[in-house]
Amino acid sequence: MSYATVTAATAAAVCAPPQPVVPSATPPAPSPAPGQPRERDRGSWLRFSPAQPLFRARAAQRLAVLAYHGITDPASFGAQLDRLRRLATPVSVPDVERALAEGRPLPPRSVLVTFDDPDRTVLRHALPELVARRIPAAAFVIAELVGTEKPFWWHEAAFLARHGGRARLLPRGADPARVLALLKAMPDPDRRRSLAELRVSAHRRPPAQEQLRPEDLRVLREADVAVGNHTLGHPSLRRCDEATVHAEIAGAHRVLTRWLGEAPTAFAYPDGGFDERADAVLRQLGYRLGFLSDHRLGPRLPAHPLRISRLQVDSTTSTRRFDTILSGLEPAVQRLLGAQA
Repeated sequence: MSYATVTAATAAAVCAPPQPVVPSATPPAPSPAPGQPRERDRGSWLRFSPAQPLFRARAAQRLAVLAYHGITDPASFGAQLDRLRRLATPVSVPDVERALAEGRPLPPRSVLVTFDDPDRTVLRHALPELVARRIPAAAFVIAELVGTEKPFWWHEAAFLARHGGRARLLPRGADPARVLALLKAMPDPDRRRSLAELRVSAHRRPPAQEQLRPEDLRVLREADVAVGNHTLGHPSLRRCDEATVHAEIAGAHRVLTRWLGEAPTAFAYPDGGFDERADAVLRQLGYRLGFLSDHRLGPRLPAHPLRISRLQVDSTTSTRRFDTILSGLEPAVQRLLGAQA
């Protein structure tokens, strides 16, 4: 698709009537593991599109929730926060909850910074940058990893696949990316069984990954970073049976409440996809906010508080691309190109 076609289509989209939010079945991949190369600067050319000013004006009346993972480039992350200070109005989880309770929209250009699967880079690198600029945030933790040195299961699976790991439901010799895609698409019992087989058959064990500790969660909270629920073990809830959905959410809720001394009120869906059964559990437990990973802006007064859209970003995202993500232009082009594929 040509540049002219893309810009014309995206500019036309500004005037189109709003469409209902449908969570993506395949949300964008999480941030690369530490040590991986900087992401390709895809989409930065959109910064010069004539559609960018139109999208920026439209975004002023929307809520942008940014979804980070680990922070591999603190300087770039700090520069992104500087842009938020200049271009947007940073808000907190309590701000969003208060707006919903009072039925009034958040201020124009509202932005909420969030982290999924936060590791110690969030504490070491992100927190000082946030505190220095007085920007609030939210961190959604995998409860069973807190206080351990266990790697994230997807990092572990990729490592095991590179070192001879095999499983009956996985093709022999498949590259790690293919292994991860297959594991994420499996019913959860099959995923767990395949992971166990990979562990037994691999030639090497994955390196330890130091995770956040319970006391770190309190440090985050005291620095205006709300700590939220991201389940016990980060399964895809849509691949789980009803009992597992309840156990993953309620189990994490119990341990987070014990560590924090108060119940969490915000939840982020693992893999970013909405699940009706999870919605029911969250309502029973008193959650006020639930976050997707659908790479969209949302209304300043969320119509569905347990289905709030988020934009996928990374600490290595270039300034140009960051601006087009914040405006909603880059996500709109991604959806357009996906529809044309």
